[in-house]
Amino acid sequence: MTAPSGYLTIEALTSLVADGEIDTVIVAFTDMQGRLVGKRVSARLFLEDVGTHGAECCNYLLAVDVDMNTVDGYRMSSWSRGYGDMAMIPDLATLRKAPWLPGAAFVTADLHWLDESPVVASPRQILAAQLDRLAERGLVPYVATELEFLVFEDGYRDAWKKGYRDLTPASDYNIDYALLASTRMEPLLREIRLAMDGAGMYCEGVKGECNLGQQEIAFRYDTAMVTCDNHSIYKNGAKEIADAHGKSLTFMAKFNEREGNSCHIHISLRGPDGSAVFADKDSEHGMSKLFRHFLAGQLAVMRELTLFSAPNINSYKRYVEGSFAPTAIAWGLDNRTCALRIVGEGHGMRVENRVPGGDVNQYLAVAALIAAGLHGIDNELELGPACEGNAYTSDVPRVPATLRESADLFASSSIARHAFGDEVVEHYLNNARVELAAYDAAVTDWERIRGFERL
Repeated sequence: MTAPSGYLTIEALTSLVADGEIDTVIVAFTDMQGRLVGKRVSARLFLEDVGTHGAECCNYLLAVDVDMNTVDGYRMSSWSRGYGDMAMIPDLATLRKAPWLPGAAFVTADLHWLDESPVVASPRQILAAQLDRLAERGLVPYVATELEFLVFEDGYRDAWKKGYRDLTPASDYNIDYALLASTRMEPLLREIRLAMDGAGMYCEGVKGECNLGQQEIAFRYDTAMVTCDNHSIYKNGAKEIADAHGKSLTFMAKFNEREGNSCHIHISLRGPDGSAVFADKDSEHGMSKLFRHFLAGQLAVMRELTLFSAPNINSYKRYVEGSFAPTAIAWGLDNRTCALRIVGEGHGMRVENRVPGGDVNQYLAVAALIAAGLHGIDNELELGPACEGNAYTSDVPRVPATLRESADLFASSSIARHAFGDEVVEHYLNNARVELAAYDAAVTDWERIRGFERL
């Protein structure tokens, strides 16, 4: 794999700062909702101090709702604890250019308390803990995330003023794999692709999808943490670039009653020598015993770990029969009706998990995939037969139908508590409860339309 060119060493950054090409370094992390938050600091200060010692931020950033409201129920952050600081410690291996932002570089940070202990509820730390569990077994995960989004002709501020109603999609009909109508979006799509390449990613290409204005830009697989870091930067950067074009795009799981936005996650494991431990050409379907245990673990605990793949009320609106979003907890060979689709061979043999939507927090979802796989491997769970035909009509367990059901399953999961710890489980359960309370209190357009005059 060709080394990406957009990454920077401290020496390279020093040179670019001296030449006046970079004046700002964005220090950021991904919050519970999957958003990038952080600070813009002067490049000079970054080189003198922040790059080594980090930068402080309020610990409420991991204890707010999507509107950035402070909410009750979090042990790590509250009014009674004074809403103190935590430290963003740059991971200098992630330092890179941000070509769509003039004069800017970007670095991903890990979160630490001021006594230098890690903030265990931070999404990146949750994934890091699962990577450590794999490393103890000599295993390395490779991951790709496939994000879909909808493009609108309206800019973000105009869309806000309209209450996100009556927006104009960037295409007028289904453009799955179609080239003609997608060409209208190509100035925007091309800039996103080139900008992400310039930030050290490996963009493979773009294709139209089924919903109006829907697209998917694909990036080459990499080790799990690299892919998840890239995912956050791409998602944020794509919105910033769309905004500069006077357009908007959304990754929400289900914008309307047509096809939703998915984020299929591909994962495979390799040995410490780079060997393809999921593949065995002498076994059924070319799948190794370890791979079969890994898949059996996914099936066994998918329902109780779905909260990390579908974190929002809207996430569950995707799960509609015949929509290419999964409802059946089944595995199949190149079968898109199943939650788990097996594809590839040799080093390319992998499982595609089709449960996550575009609103997913990728660190949490990948952590859940690893935890489920390790449950299967450690307990040598046996894999049942592949689903053939239409999994939507099969007699197998179903993906949870609501956030409430998913949260209840997560709360009672001994496997979640074993893998992530009680602090993490309770933190993300509180996030779900906050969302459920807000939703239960909301009066929707659907209710007004049905009830204003006729009830």
